[in-house]
Amino acid sequence: MISVEGLRVEFGVKPLFANASFVINDRDRVALVGKNGAGKSTLLKILCGQQQPTAGVVSVPNDTTVGYLPQVMNLQDSMTVREETQKAFADIKQMAQRIERMNQQLAERTDYESEEYMALVERFTQEHDRYQMMGADGYEAEIERTLTGLGFERSDLERPTREFSGGWRMRIELAKILLRKPDVLLLDEPTNHLDIESIQWLEQYLANQAKAVVLVSHDRAFINNVSNRTMEISCGQITDYKVKYDEYVVLRKERREQQLRAYENQQKEMAEMKDFIERFRYKATKAVQVQQKVKQLEKIVPIEVDQVDNSAMHLKFPPCLRSGDYPVICEDVKKEYAHVVFEGVNLTIKRGEKVAFVGKNGEGKSTLVKCIMGEIPFDGNLKIGHNVQIGYFAQNQAQLLDEGLTVFQTIDYVAKGEVRLKINDILGAFMFGGEASDKKVKVLSGGERSRLAMIRLLLEPVNLLILDEPTNHLDMASKDVLKEAIKAFDGTAIIVSHDREFLDGLVTKVYEFGGGRVREHLGGIYDFLRAKQISELSELQVAKSASSTSSPSMTSTTSRTSRTSETGSPGNGAQSYAERKEQQKRVRKAEKAVEESERKISDMERRLKELDELLMKPENASDMKLVTEYTSTKKALDEEVERWERLSEELDTLNIEH
Repeated sequence: MISVEGLRVEFGVKPLFANASFVINDRDRVALVGKNGAGKSTLLKILCGQQQPTAGVVSVPNDTTVGYLPQVMNLQDSMTVREETQKAFADIKQMAQRIERMNQQLAERTDYESEEYMALVERFTQEHDRYQMMGADGYEAEIERTLTGLGFERSDLERPTREFSGGWRMRIELAKILLRKPDVLLLDEPTNHLDIESIQWLEQYLANQAKAVVLVSHDRAFINNVSNRTMEISCGQITDYKVKYDEYVVLRKERREQQLRAYENQQKEMAEMKDFIERFRYKATKAVQVQQKVKQLEKIVPIEVDQVDNSAMHLKFPPCLRSGDYPVICEDVKKEYAHVVFEGVNLTIKRGEKVAFVGKNGEGKSTLVKCIMGEIPFDGNLKIGHNVQIGYFAQNQAQLLDEGLTVFQTIDYVAKGEVRLKINDILGAFMFGGEASDKKVKVLSGGERSRLAMIRLLLEPVNLLILDEPTNHLDMASKDVLKEAIKAFDGTAIIVSHDREFLDGLVTKVYEFGGGRVREHLGGIYDFLRAKQISELSELQVAKSASSTSSPSMTSTTSRTSRTSETGSPGNGAQSYAERKEQQKRVRKAEKAVEESERKISDMERRLKELDELLMKPENASDMKLVTEYTSTKKALDEEVERWERLSEELDTLNIEH
């Protein structure tokens, strides 16, 4: 689809990369990896034609379409969500207009035997067949499916885009690109503005429906679930690994060890040559050999090794005061604006716990954090424990930095004790190595400021950490440093994040925000995801009544039977004996249908759990048979839950009548 030959890109003296040659084929899922600044985003811009390389050729066939999602784009605010998304089908609309014009001409003309008329009929037929093959008539339904998959509610589709935050508008742009169904998708950090459910939906879409994909992402779980090929930009070279990301990590470690051995051998060889030259430079009998050594030394091409190895970097929080046993206690906490964000929130966070706040965007995660911080009013009782010192990281934290200071000075002012001796190492771990540490804060980008604010927070003595999307602007090595620091942290941590890999092994409790409720799930993030995969559809049904979090199978038939006996006693004179018998017969039949439906739901939930565990294994991740079974079972479960809901309503109606 896309062929690259001899690609070279230079901005300064040293090229970003040189002599890069590769081909992007149909069904390739390429994860583009490398340190920040290595040239990943630049390569995507070159592949889509937005930027020209210094040298080399990028060949894209004329009939190949390319869709590109940059990290930052200019967004328009003049239309509704639906109208903006419909722009993806501008070509189809133009085709529909052409077909309509041709149809009008066919109706008006009477020269049925002429060559021009027959040619018009032929053009109309071809265009109409093409229109039908593109599934153009169903594009409105496809728009709704895609937008709801990315987290929008159906009621959002008629709202103006200006009412949404930048993150939600980026989702609209992503939806437009996906709906165009390009031959090659180029995605630069597509998960930065998505929640866990939307990321999982995007994973399924890219795995099952996309043609070729090249993506840049710091979400390790996402790129591992999507990729079947990994391209690394390192030391000015692009190395192509024909494996998914997890396998690449293993191969990369082996390759780096080989590079280090080769580098050490080369350095040893060069040192011996230099030593020989110095010892015998002025000895006439060795002049010829000395000249040979000099020529050999000049011909040697130095082996380059990526010297920055952040995996060896360790960072610990400074000692802090011991807090009370329960740093945060919420009792019937409620927050509403024009609508109720959440209510009846009851949670207790113990000292030393690491918990995650997860859920769709807009469900109240950051709002509850602001309640805990005392930034906004709320109803109910929220207690902050004794001796609690809060360290809070939010996106606006970066705006509070002193713009007159350098990066080094900003950290130097908060570093205490031995940490001051490691400031340069710490800055390097968070991509501020070398000359970057001398930059003024005022010239830093938004992402760089966020990283700097994160480092500053890590050096302050606190015993309750509250981190709101801390990984959005960190590369994988920096995330590892942060994760290790939080795991070793003696205090309590509340982490709002959609990054499953970051949360995995870090948190022991998950609070799920949704439908105006906050539900507690014991266990790690993948325990929560597995449980939610089973119960989410059931919870949707129960959420309608907002009375409990139980699944359909938890609503016992026994309770319905007892309710039946209460509401339909034999002493009811409004019904004759025969009518009551007939009514009881209908009730029993309805109960049996509900029981049967619950059994089917239970069986499908159990199978989904089995499939989920199978697909979690690396060797099964690309098994299309399992993926197809998972998709079909999930669809059947959707339909059965809808049927269960309908049958339950019919049973309730019969019980009331009875």
